[in-house]
Amino acid sequence: MSVAALRLIHCRRLSTAGPSGVKKVLQWKDFTYLLPFFFFFFYSGCLFITYEMVALDKAVTIDTSAILQEKYKSYIYLRATPSDEKDNLTAARRELHKAARRLVSCLFVVEHFTHVDADPHEVALWVLLKKTQSANKAIRLQAVQELADNHHWHDYQYQTAAQVIDQRTAVGLARTPKVDLRFFLRSPALPGTEDATEDGLRQLLGSLPQSEVDKCVQYFTSLALRESTQSLAAQRGGLWCFGGNGLPYAQSLTSVPSEKVESFCLQALVQHSKSHCEHIVSNGGLQLLQRVYQLRRDSLKIQRNIVRVIGNLALNESIHQAIAQSGWISVLAEMTQSPHVMQASHAARALANLDREAVKEKYQDGVYILHPQTRDNQPIKADVLFIHGILGAAFKTWRQKDRDTSEEEKDAEGEDNYTECWPKSWLAADCPNLRILSVEYDSHLSDWMAKCPVENQRKSLAYRSRELLKKLKLAGVGERPVVWVAHSMGGLLVKKMLLDAVDDPDMHGLLKNTKGILFYSVPHHGTFMAEYSVNVRYLLFPSVEVRELCKDSPALRDLNENFLNMAREKEIKVLSFAETLPTNIGPMIKILVVPSQSASLGIGELIKVDVDHLNICKPEKKDSFLYKRSLQFIQEALQSYISH
Repeated sequence: MSVAALRLIHCRRLSTAGPSGVKKVLQWKDFTYLLPFFFFFFYSGCLFITYEMVALDKAVTIDTSAILQEKYKSYIYLRATPSDEKDNLTAARRELHKAARRLVSCLFVVEHFTHVDADPHEVALWVLLKKTQSANKAIRLQAVQELADNHHWHDYQYQTAAQVIDQRTAVGLARTPKVDLRFFLRSPALPGTEDATEDGLRQLLGSLPQSEVDKCVQYFTSLALRESTQSLAAQRGGLWCFGGNGLPYAQSLTSVPSEKVESFCLQALVQHSKSHCEHIVSNGGLQLLQRVYQLRRDSLKIQRNIVRVIGNLALNESIHQAIAQSGWISVLAEMTQSPHVMQASHAARALANLDREAVKEKYQDGVYILHPQTRDNQPIKADVLFIHGILGAAFKTWRQKDRDTSEEEKDAEGEDNYTECWPKSWLAADCPNLRILSVEYDSHLSDWMAKCPVENQRKSLAYRSRELLKKLKLAGVGERPVVWVAHSMGGLLVKKMLLDAVDDPDMHGLLKNTKGILFYSVPHHGTFMAEYSVNVRYLLFPSVEVRELCKDSPALRDLNENFLNMAREKEIKVLSFAETLPTNIGPMIKILVVPSQSASLGIGELIKVDVDHLNICKPEKKDSFLYKRSLQFIQEALQSYISH
C-alpha cells in the first residue's frame, strides 16, 4: 500500500488555487507532512513479510533427531551365520566377519560421540559397551553389571547391543539377576519335524565313537539306537512287511512314541557328552539339540536332559564359542528365570561352566549350584553341601514337606509360600554369603532297577566316594569352610569321602575345612530294612547299597569307628536328627527305617523328631523347629566365617 501511494505522488502533478485565484503547481516540499505516514507503512510491510518468512521456515523444518533415531533402527544388524554355511567358512572369512563386527561397533561409537544431538542414554550405552572390551577385568565386570542395571534402553538399542556384545559379555549378562532378555540374540527357528529330529539323533549317536568307551555309555547308546530303529520300522509299515505293505496291527505293536525315543537318545548323549564333546559339536549336535529343544518346549524332562548335555559340553572351553554361536546363551538366560527350580539349576550350572570371566570352578554332571546361581557382589565365605540318600535326588529330597492341598497355608500377602527346594529358597535368604551345592548320584533299592548292567560294580560306597571327590575337587570344594548336610545313606557317603580324603594329599584341604556335619536319619549302625528286603525277596531284591546297610555289618562298623576317631581329632561339630514314625514302603507295610539307636553316631547331639524317614529332611515350614535348628547348627559351625 505504501509503495502504491508513493507512485501516485510521483506520477500525478496536483494543483491548487492560490489567494489570487491563480492555480499553483505544488512542489515536493509541500508533501513533507506525508513522510511519517510513508515510513509507517514501509516498516509495517517489512515486519509482516519477515514474520511470514519465519513462520514458513518453522513449518517446513525437519525434526533431525527423529530422522537420526530412525536411521539407527535401519542399520543392518549382523546376524548369526546359519549352521550349514558356518561349516563352510574358511578361517579368513571368519576373521573378516569378526573385523566387520568391530568396524560396525567403532562406527556406531564415533557417530554417537560426534553427533551434537545424540541421545545421552545412547551415549551411555556405547560407553558401557566399550568398557566391556577393556583390558581391565574389574572394569569389564562393572560395565556388565551397569548394562544389566539400566532399564531405560529402547528396543532397537537392545537389538543393537545384542549384535555388538561378544561371547564373554553375553555370558556375563546371562548370569546377572533379572537381566532383560532383549540383550540376547534369539535362537534361529530351525526347520524340522519330529521324524527328522529322531532320525538326526540316531545319526548323531551312530557317528560317535563306540569303541574304548565306558560300558554304560555303550549300553545307553545301543538302547537308544534299538528303540529308534523300532520306531523307524513302525513308521515304515511295521517290522513285518511284504512288498512295502505292513500288517495293520504290526505298527501298533511296535510303534514307539517319538518323545520316548528322543528321551533314550538324550540319555545316551548325556553320557557321551562327558568324553566326546568335540565329536558332538563337529557333527552338528548343538544345532540338532536346538531343534529338539524348540520342538519339545512342553517337556521339562527333555529340556533338562538337553541342558545337561550343554552343561557337560561347556566343561570344554575350546567349544564355548560354538555354544554361543548356536544360540544357547539366550536359551540358558531364559531358563535361569524359570520358576521350576530344576530347570533354573541345570541352566545355572551350564552358564557357570561358560563363565570363565567370574567363575574359576567347574561343575560336572551331578553337581548343582543352588546358590548363588547368578553373579553376585556378595562374597562367598563358606560352602554347604547337600547329599541325598537312597532313591533321592539333588532337588526332590530337599523340598518342603508335602501338604494337603485343602490345608495349604498362605503367607501374609495371601500367596502360597511352598518351596520346591528349601536350601535354595530359605537357607540362601538367611545366609546369602554361602555357596550352596547339591550333589546327585544314582542309587537303587533293587537290582531290577539298575539301568546299566555294569552299574552294580559302581554302587558301593568306595566307588561313589572316589567319583564324588573328583567332582567336588573340580568344583573347588575344600578351599573354604564346609558344612555337610546328609540324608540316610548320604551320611555314610560323607563319612567315607572324609576318610578317603585322609589318604589323598590333594583333598587335605577338604578335611581341614570341614567344620560341621548335619545327619538326617543316617543308619550309622545299619537298618532292619536291609535285612527285611533280603528275607522278602519279592519286595526288594538287595542291591549293593542295601547289602551295605545291613544291621551291624562289618563294613559299617569299621566305617563308623574310623570316622569317630577322625571327627574327634579334627573337632568336627555334629548334629543328628532321628525319625520316630514308621514309613510306608508298600501296601499295608510300615517300617521304622532308621531307629534312633542306629541314627546315634556316638558324638554330637541327637534330636528325635516325630516324622518318618522320607520327611525327616523336609521341614514343614520355615519357622518349624526342624529348619530353625538346622539353620542354627550351620550358623554356629561357621560363626567365625559368616555374618548372621
